[in-house]
Amino acid sequence: MKPVINEFPSADGLWSGIRLATDAKVEGAIVVAQGAIRWVGARSALPAEFAGLKPHDGGGALVTPGLVDCHTHLVYGGQRANEFAMRLAGATYEEVAKAGGGIVSSVRATREADEDTLFAQAAPRLEQLLADGVCAIEIKSGYGLSLEHERKQLRVARRLGEAYGVTVRTTFLGAHALPPEYAGRANGSGDYIDLVCNEMLPALAAEGLVDAVDVFCERIAFSLAETEQVFKAAKALGLPVKLHAEQLSDMGGAALAARYGALSCDHIEHLSAEGIEAMRRSGTVAVLLPGAYYTLRDTHLPPIAALRATGVPMAVSTDHNPGTSPALSLLLMVNMACTLFRLTVPEALDGVTVHAARALGLQDTHGAIAPGMPANFVLWNVREAAELAYWFGQQPVRAVVRQGRIAIGGNA
Repeated sequence: MKPVINEFPSADGLWSGIRLATDAKVEGAIVVAQGAIRWVGARSALPAEFAGLKPHDGGGALVTPGLVDCHTHLVYGGQRANEFAMRLAGATYEEVAKAGGGIVSSVRATREADEDTLFAQAAPRLEQLLADGVCAIEIKSGYGLSLEHERKQLRVARRLGEAYGVTVRTTFLGAHALPPEYAGRANGSGDYIDLVCNEMLPALAAEGLVDAVDVFCERIAFSLAETEQVFKAAKALGLPVKLHAEQLSDMGGAALAARYGALSCDHIEHLSAEGIEAMRRSGTVAVLLPGAYYTLRDTHLPPIAALRATGVPMAVSTDHNPGTSPALSLLLMVNMACTLFRLTVPEALDGVTVHAARALGLQDTHGAIAPGMPANFVLWNVREAAELAYWFGQQPVRAVVRQGRIAIGGNA
């Protein structure tokens, strides 16, 4: 296991020999004091009071804010490579689910694994993402589908944040699928949603394990009415909501989520004009998940042009999960967002920094390099920002400052 964050060297001092992505032609400088950004700008404009601070030489590296992976299902048991093969042989997402695969197969494996096993399995996945410059990550539950096992997933998510010194936002996704013990039962879906709202969510929130609440609103999952029931329960507990929305069809979930001030609506391939307008009014972030789009060989593109035209912020994430997006590189998702969804390079990079932070409610602490914010930034061995979207299969990280400490590389 990697050391806890306090065992990483402090990043305090003067970071020079760097080029800020906002103006890569000019040598920049960043001053870090007590783990926070004190000053940032052109090296030539550095106030004299900071000139004598401990030096950190960036070696000409390009600097961006630390990346934010705002939609993952990182903690789970087993894997589902067999379902990948089924889809290649022609099975649809719905057919895989009806055959006993899909989310429910991960539920079985997750329930069988104890907390330490889940941690041991999730840790190397997290290490891969951190090596790509990730400084904050969301981790959802949703493969336990009972109080005991949802708690286990969320506890592991918290442990991962503590062990690796990375900001982890936990999202309760109890309404991810119908547990097998409820299948075939009269009003099974309604009974399970009652359990989610009246027992599971209150208990987990009371234990401090929940930062936000999500629902899979889709014809193979939960209805609009059931989704709203979960949203009302979350609101009563003072928790923000998110939504898996309009991935397979237009259910009107985005408009519902926007009415509850959702942080984000994610997937959104079938998002309607009405949903886009509702998200614009509420300030809800559109989270694009090109890894799932690619893995499922989808052909229905998200409405990128309409989102762009209306000013709805677009985030990009891995959607790491064992079934439909076993992706372990956020930079690869940046490339896919550009090539598959036609985002521009600035849009894609904003999508894994400022907009991704906003999708987690972390805009005050992540996604930007600004005085007063915690020091979360990445030094890249590239000449220009476009290279971060251009290369795939390469990890150009030179150093990562995470939570005010040098987590990767650097000169301590």
